[in-house]
Amino acid sequence: MQSAPVPKSLFAPFSHPTFRYIWLASVASNLGSMIQNVGAAWMMTSISDSESMVALVQASTTLPVMLFALLAGAIADGFDRRRVILSAQIFMFTVSVLLAMVAIAGLITPWLLLAFTFLIGCGNALNNPSWQASVGDMVPRSDLPGAVTLNSVGFNITRSLGPAIGGTIVAIGGGAAAFTVNAFSYLGLLTVVYRWKFRRPESPLPREKMTTAIGAGLRYVFMSPNILKVILRAFIFGLASVSVLALLPVVARDVIAGGPQTFGIMLGAFGIGAIGGAFANGHARARLSNEAIVAISFLIFAASAVSIGLSTSLVLDCLALLFAGACWVLTLSLFNTVVQLTTPRWVVGRALSLYQTASFGGMALGSWLWGQVAENYSITLAFVAAAAVMALGAAIGLFLKMPALESLNLDPLNRFQTPETKVDMLARSGPIVVETRFIISPDDTEEFLRLMIERRRIRKRDGARKWALMRDIADPEVWIETYHAPTWVDYVRHNQRRTVADAENLDRIRELHRGEGKPEVRRMIERQAIPPRDEVFNRPYHMHHQHH
Repeated sequence: MQSAPVPKSLFAPFSHPTFRYIWLASVASNLGSMIQNVGAAWMMTSISDSESMVALVQASTTLPVMLFALLAGAIADGFDRRRVILSAQIFMFTVSVLLAMVAIAGLITPWLLLAFTFLIGCGNALNNPSWQASVGDMVPRSDLPGAVTLNSVGFNITRSLGPAIGGTIVAIGGGAAAFTVNAFSYLGLLTVVYRWKFRRPESPLPREKMTTAIGAGLRYVFMSPNILKVILRAFIFGLASVSVLALLPVVARDVIAGGPQTFGIMLGAFGIGAIGGAFANGHARARLSNEAIVAISFLIFAASAVSIGLSTSLVLDCLALLFAGACWVLTLSLFNTVVQLTTPRWVVGRALSLYQTASFGGMALGSWLWGQVAENYSITLAFVAAAAVMALGAAIGLFLKMPALESLNLDPLNRFQTPETKVDMLARSGPIVVETRFIISPDDTEEFLRLMIERRRIRKRDGARKWALMRDIADPEVWIETYHAPTWVDYVRHNQRRTVADAENLDRIRELHRGEGKPEVRRMIERQAIPPRDEVFNRPYHMHHQHH
């Protein structure tokens, strides 16, 4: 197992022109989004007195990602990612223009504002898995951690500048001005993505149906313990950390008694902390384990939340927000990198989308939950309760440690040759039953069984059904592994999903095999020996009708 690839420097990914241009354009677009977020959050404080409605602005942005991310992940893996990103950006541009027009006309209401932010969130939900998965198409694997961190830096440069600029724009021209600036911010990214020459890897196999692709993604993630650990921690982090972002407009308005610029300054402090966190990322990874980074970040964020909950000083709040921002980036970029480096390319969009479903689902639930606590009890209690959840998230690491960034080689193994068949096989022919016969010495039985547990996980993860291992009772050295694939094309796809990292298990099992040559593999197609129903009831049934 190789150690994690260490990027030459944080800026190494900028040597790839596609990444560089798209990064710059996305910074401009994100700046517009931040200005729009400030406009929406502050506009809600001016058209509604309810803390819950203010917190729901944050929920309406994150909820679509939770609802649609898995579908968007299947789209990212099955379609041309460039076209998906382009479609999502055009949709968000259109919604942003409509929002600006409605706001300028003075027709905005609290629920209409939530509807527009929800629609922009839907565009984001479609865009994100394709955008994040395509980072691996723009830079080589060794630069991937650096590229993920740079995307984080870019996003947080906008998070630090955007709110302050947004607060100024809102103070001068109102929410409508912020929405107009956001609409224009999409144009650069639309141009760059339109000109990107993305080559989608050719596959001789037909595209998976959406339902099958979503099923394959869910199965892969649920059979991958490392990704599940990340997903659990991401949900808890999203649930607790969003308290700060969701309630900040209320803190700025009620506790500090400030205006939109105060809110912008506070969000700016969070963003500056986040940039600091992004630059500290490499140093932290070189010195600390992934689990240590996550646990420390959870605890510091919890302390920051308590501090904001108890403080009435803008200076103290901004100091706490610096630390919260740094922990936000350290944690989320680490989660993203672990998912990308522990998932093969064929399913990376779906794995990222499930990770996003967890973190954004936590944020959507948290935005509503902490808004309710603040409205019905107090803002202080909301922050303290969120900090307690964050501390729980750190404690979980005592039992479920974050996986190390061992870079497994997840390139396709490419050993599989589609076998010649004497029966005419169509893509939809099936079900296929595969049987592999091993001869194992009694001395090796224990190791063989241990290896087969891992083999079962790999098989099922890659799409095998009804996996079973059997022992011949007449000849105890003979072991037979069987599994089913719904169709011939599913069988071929299953074998093409094998990665170089999986070969260690396969090769060791073959070494234990005592027979001549490789273990014998038989591939069969199921055929029913039951007569069609009309033959049973309508005419005498003779043996020659039976299928063989």
